[in-house]
Amino acid sequence: MQLATRADLGILHMHLRRASHRIGPLTPETSFNVCKSSSLPDSEKMADVLRVVVSGAAGQIAYALLYSIAKGDVFGPSQRIDLVLLDIQPMVPILEGVVMELQDCSLPLVRSLIPSADAAESFKNADAAILVGAMPRKPGMERKDLLKANAKIFQAQGKAMDENAKKDIKVLVVGNPANTNCLIAQRCAPSIPKENFTCLTRLDQNRAQAQIANRLGVATDKVCDVTIWGNHSTTQYPDAVHAKVEKDGALVPVFDAVKDDAWLTGDFITTVQKRGAAVLAARKLSSAMSAAKAICDHMRDWWFGTKGERWVSMGVFSDGKSYGIPEGVIYSFPVCIKDRKWTIVQGLEINPFSRGKMDESAKELVSERDMAFEHLGQ
Repeated sequence: MQLATRADLGILHMHLRRASHRIGPLTPETSFNVCKSSSLPDSEKMADVLRVVVSGAAGQIAYALLYSIAKGDVFGPSQRIDLVLLDIQPMVPILEGVVMELQDCSLPLVRSLIPSADAAESFKNADAAILVGAMPRKPGMERKDLLKANAKIFQAQGKAMDENAKKDIKVLVVGNPANTNCLIAQRCAPSIPKENFTCLTRLDQNRAQAQIANRLGVATDKVCDVTIWGNHSTTQYPDAVHAKVEKDGALVPVFDAVKDDAWLTGDFITTVQKRGAAVLAARKLSSAMSAAKAICDHMRDWWFGTKGERWVSMGVFSDGKSYGIPEGVIYSFPVCIKDRKWTIVQGLEINPFSRGKMDESAKELVSERDMAFEHLGQ
């Protein structure tokens, strides 16, 4: 056996010292600097580091989401990030495993990984927050009980963002009931602009696009301008009236291409409305991979803008001036995005069938809002 020379031991000692500087003992607030040396070309100039918070970070949706964020699929291929993994204290040991896996992915865009159970510390100077964590509905739990439990969670997170986050933070609420949870967080963060709070209905839009594409035998990117109106619930209205599909190089109205109005106003709608329940029944777990993909789509479009005159669906604050939807709810509208600001698409013709569906969802959201605010004493 060959003995190590003094030079060998010196090299080994140097490597150990470097490793000890990179990875210290794990605590709930430990910051892991995982990318001291980047594999990106020296000539590629990186943007300022973004602080991105993901709540519910120990859950299955976050597990499917975090790699895409860390890899650059959301905020750009040269955007470095500090990734904050927020969850409740009992989940911190699981966060440790998530941190290890992200480290082992060896992703050059991640400057640091910060597992935490402290909301105030997590949101400090945050640029973006994706709020996945929420109280799930348990057997025997009534909707009012679910609203009450989540009202307290999002009240606390809203206050933490109000006191600690950057004032231009972009917030996406995913945890259900997403629309009302988003409204609560927004109300509890008055120093942050209302338009900086959105909720996820992109998953519903993606489901609707996929249903139409499958029906027509085309790729999903050939279908555009499908709209999700209203609540992320079974009252949502997946609307194909203004949707278009590319056929032979031209955009054709979906109703003309499908040639089955009964399906587009019947089974198509109910399939999208109940898709989450269908996935749960088949998989015994709720949607995770598709939800993570939709989150990425939502945040990427918010960051970089929509294409041309095409629109996407987002749950945003209603000011009472668009499509007869009452003020003071988070409602899913068709929006276009430029310079990280969304604008509701105006002037779409609303037929009587659509009007009824849109109003039904708005009525549910008003009821949810009133019930949640009653619990918060507002």
